Amino acid sequence: MRESATAPNRGRRRAAQAVASAALLLPLLGAAPSETPAGGLQQAFAAAAAEYHVPQSVLLGVSYLQSRWDTHGGAPSVTGGYGPMHLTDVRTALAAAPHHSEGTEDARGDGARKPLLPETEVPEPTELPARLTTLTKAAELTGRPAEDLRTDPAANVAGGAALLAAAQKDLGRPLSDDPADWYAAVARFSAADDTTTAAAYANDVYDVLRTGEKRTTDTGQLVTLAARPGLAPEAGQLARAGLRTASAEGTECPTTVSCEWIPAPYEEFGEGDYGNHDLADRPASQSIDYIVVHDTEGAWEGVLDLVQDPTYVSWNYTLRSTDGHIAQHLKAKDVGWHAGNWYVNSKSIGLEHEGFLANPDAWYTEAMYRTSARLVKYLADKYGIPLDRQHILGHDTVPGPTTSTIPGMHTDPGPYWDWEHYFTLLGRPFAHTARADGGLVTILPEYAAHRPLYTGCTAKDEPCAAHGSSAVRLYAQPDESSALIKDVGLRPSGADSTIDVNDIGSRVSTGQQYAVAGRQGDWTAIWYLGQKAWFKNPKKQPTAVKASGVVVTPRDGLTEIPVYGRAYPEAAAYPADVPAQAVSPLPYKLLAGQKYVVGDKVPGEYYYAVTFATDSHKVVTGKDQYYEIQFGHRVAFVRAADVREAPSR
Repeated sequence: MRESATAPNRGRRRAAQAVASAALLLPLLGAAPSETPAGGLQQAFAAAAAEYHVPQSVLLGVSYLQSRWDTHGGAPSVTGGYGPMHLTDVRTALAAAPHHSEGTEDARGDGARKPLLPETEVPEPTELPARLTTLTKAAELTGRPAEDLRTDPAANVAGGAALLAAAQKDLGRPLSDDPADWYAAVARFSAADDTTTAAAYANDVYDVLRTGEKRTTDTGQLVTLAARPGLAPEAGQLARAGLRTASAEGTECPTTVSCEWIPAPYEEFGEGDYGNHDLADRPASQSIDYIVVHDTEGAWEGVLDLVQDPTYVSWNYTLRSTDGHIAQHLKAKDVGWHAGNWYVNSKSIGLEHEGFLANPDAWYTEAMYRTSARLVKYLADKYGIPLDRQHILGHDTVPGPTTSTIPGMHTDPGPYWDWEHYFTLLGRPFAHTARADGGLVTILPEYAAHRPLYTGCTAKDEPCAAHGSSAVRLYAQPDESSALIKDVGLRPSGADSTIDVNDIGSRVSTGQQYAVAGRQGDWTAIWYLGQKAWFKNPKKQPTAVKASGVVVTPRDGLTEIPVYGRAYPEAAAYPADVPAQAVSPLPYKLLAGQKYVVGDKVPGEYYYAVTFATDSHKVVTGKDQYYEIQFGHRVAFVRAADVREAPSR
C-alpha cells in the first residue's frame, strides 16, 4: 500500500503496479550532517572547484541537477544517494514484497474478470551497478572517509569534484577553465552506461548553466549560479566515452529524454489466463484522459524483471531515479494493469518512478523529476490531456471502483512527492486564480517549510522523520486538537482517521481544488467526502490560495446523491454479447448545499476485454453523462442527471 485526438464530450478539456525485486531498502536517516556556516555551501563549491580544477559553474550545475543543492539532513535518496552531489552508497540490498502484491488491490481493477493478485517470487539481489556506488569511488579519490562524504556537505561536494576531474582525465581531456570542455565528463558523472542517457543528463546540466539558478536550500543557505546564455558545449566529446548505444526504436517518448523499449509480454499462460495487459486501439477506440503517477516501491533492476513477467502486472513507463532514464513497456494504444480501477486503467497511461513512499528522506532526484515532466508534457499534448490534478493523477488519488475495494487501494506516491515543483516543471505552476474570494481554494503549502507529523514509515505508530510535504491535514473543527475527518470508505466502522503515512482519509494535496465551506481566523473549511473539513491556513504561512472555477451541487429537490468510483454506462447501452456492469455507488453521499470542483464531463464508458483473443474486445459507450469531481483525497464521479453545474462564486 505504500505505496490523441480529443474525444467527444470532453467538456471543458481545453482549460507500477511495480514492485521490487532486489529492492534496496535504504536507511531512513543518515547521521547528522556537519554544521555548515551561513554561505558555507557556496564557499564549499568554490573550494572544491579550485582543489580539483573543475569549473565552479560545472560543479554547481551538476549538483543542481542531482539535488537542487539540498543536503536532506544527510539522509539517502531512493537510490542511496547522499548530499548535494548525490553520491551513491547502497550498502544494504534486501528483497522486499512486490508492490502490486501488497494489500488487496487488484491492479487490473475489473470485476468482470477474476481478480489478479500475483504472488510473484522476488529474485535475489544481484551485483550492484556502478551508478549505485559512486560515493565509494569518490572516497578513494579524495582520501576522505566515506562517512564524511555522506554527512558533511563540503566533503560531499569535494567528492563530486574529484569524480568530475577523474572522468575528465580518463577521457584524455584537459582540466580546462572553460565549462564547454566538460560535456563528456558531466555525462560520465551520471554513471549511465549508455550514450543516450548520459547525453540527456549532460544536456540538462548545460541547460541549467545557460539559464542560471538562485535558490535557498533546505538548510537556509542561498546558492547562486550565474547564467551563461551563449554556452555551447562540445557534445561530440561523448563519442569517445566508451558507452554502449541504446536504441530508442519503438518508443513513444520526446526526443529530449533517454528512452528504451523493454516490452511487457502479452502472453497466454493457462486456460483463460493471460497477462500482463490488454491490447487495445487507443485513442481511436476510446480517449486517453489520465496519466497516473506511481512510485515503484522497489529498485530499477527488480522492477524491470517484474514488468517482463507475463503472470505479473504492467504499466507504460518506468523512470530511473539516478539519471531519469526511461524504459517504455506498453504502447499508449494498449491498456496496462496498474491503477486498481479498470475505468481509469482503460483511459490512462501509467508512469512508475523508482522510489519508496514511506522513506520521507529517500528523496527523488531533480533528474527524474525533469525527465518525468518532459514525458508527461509530451503525452498530454499528444492525447489532449489537461495538465491539472484531476487528470495528472497520483495512484493515491485513483478511486476504488467499488465499496469493497476502497480499503485496499494503494497510496503512492504519497505525501512526500513534490507536486508543486513537478507542475512548475510541467509549465503549469500552481498560483491563485482569483483575486477576490472565488469560492474555491487550490491547496498550496510551501513544500520545504510544511512538515506535518506522520507515523508508520519505519514501524507502526513510530514517528517519521520531519520532512517537507505536499499534503495538508483536515480536521472536524477549526482546532488541531479536534478529531480528524473520517473516511467511511476506508473505515466502515466509523473509526477515526490517523496520521499514518499511508492513511489518506483526512488529507488534501498540493494542486487539488475544493469549494470553500467556511472561514474562521487562520482556518479554512472545504467540502470533502460529504463533510465540512477544516485545515489551518494562516496568512503568514498559507497552505492554500484563492481560486475560481466550475462546481457541481445536487439538483434542486434532491437532499443527497450517490458518488461513484467509475463512470460506467447504463445497462441499456450494453450489446447482447457484453455482460452489463453494475453502476455501483460508493458508501459516500454528496449532500444538498455542498459543492465540488469539476474536472471533466464524460460519457459512461466500459472497455470489455476478458479474453486473450481480441476479437471479443469492445468499447461500450452509454448515453449517461458523468462529472469527474475532486470529492476527497481521491477523485470520484457523479451522474450529470443528479447535479447542476454552476460558477464557484
